[in-house]
Amino acid sequence: MGAVLVAAAQAESPTVGACPVFPPDNPWNTDISDFPVDPNSDAYIASISAEGDEYLHADFGEDPTYGIPYIVVDGDQPPVEINFVDYGDESDPGPYPIPEDAPVEAGGDRHVIAVDDANCMLYELYNAEWNGDGWDASSGAVWNLLLNELRPEGWTSADAAGLPIFPGLVRYDEIEAGAINHALRFTVSESQRAYIHPATHYASSSSDPDLPPMGLRLRLRADFDMSEYTGMARIILEALQTYGMIVADNGTSWFISGATDPRWDDEDLNQLKTVPGDAFEAVVTGEIVYGD
Repeated sequence: MGAVLVAAAQAESPTVGACPVFPPDNPWNTDISDFPVDPNSDAYIASISAEGDEYLHADFGEDPTYGIPYIVVDGDQPPVEINFVDYGDESDPGPYPIPEDAPVEAGGDRHVIAVDDANCMLYELYNAEWNGDGWDASSGAVWNLLLNELRPEGWTSADAAGLPIFPGLVRYDEIEAGAINHALRFTVSESQRAYIHPATHYASSSSDPDLPPMGLRLRLRADFDMSEYTGMARIILEALQTYGMIVADNGTSWFISGATDPRWDDEDLNQLKTVPGDAFEAVVTGEIVYGD
C-alpha cells in the first residue's frame, strides 16, 4: 500500500467513537476550496448529467432501510471467517470482527460496515450475506483509521473505486454537531476506465475522456447562493463547498451517500433536489491513472 500525498488539510479529523476517521491530512479530510478547477470540468459535469439526472439527491432519509448502515464494535468482538465469492484476489483476507446481527444495506449492493473503535480499524464488505458461520461477500477491505494508505494499484475494495465507504457518508451525529468536516461519497451513471488517487480501481470499459474517472473530486462552486437553504441541507452544502465529493461508484448520477438513521428529515433533505449538477466544478487533485 502506498502513502497518500495531499496539498492541504484541516486541523482535526472527523471521529467515530474515540477514533479519528483517518489522519487530518488524508484526502477525505482535505479542504479543497482553493484547489484549481480541472480544465475538463465542464465536460465532466455535462457527462454526469447526460442520462437526465441533473440535480443533487440524498441517497438516505427517514426510511430505516434507506442509506448505508454501519455498526460500531469493541475490541472484544470475535472475528469470523469471510468467504469471498468474486474478488478474493483483490480483497483483504478475514477474519473480520463483524457480528451476525450487523446491518446489511438494502438493495443490490448489500454493503456491511463495521468500525472497531477500540483498535481504530474499519471493515467493509460488498454483496455480503451471513452464511451461518461467517460472511459470504463479493469483496472486502480493511482500513487502519490511524494511517493514510491506499489499496494496491488496480485493486477494488467494498466500493468500485477502491475507496473506503464509511468516511464519505453523511452521518446524523455530524449534522447535530453543525458541520461535516470531510468529503462525501457520490455515484455517477457512467465513468471512464481510469481513476485518480486515492481511488485505485475503475469499473468501466469506456475510454471516453469526458466521462469522470473514479476518484474525481467535485466542489460546489463558491458563487452558489445558499442563502435560502436551511438545516441539514445547508450543512451538507457547506461541506460540499469546502471538502467536495468524490466519484466512488457507478449508480444514479448526483446521488450522495449517507448513513442509515431514522432521525433524518426528508423534507429538509429534499432541499438538495433543487441544486443542479452545473452548480459543481471538478478540481485537480492528482494525475489520472488510465486502464490498459
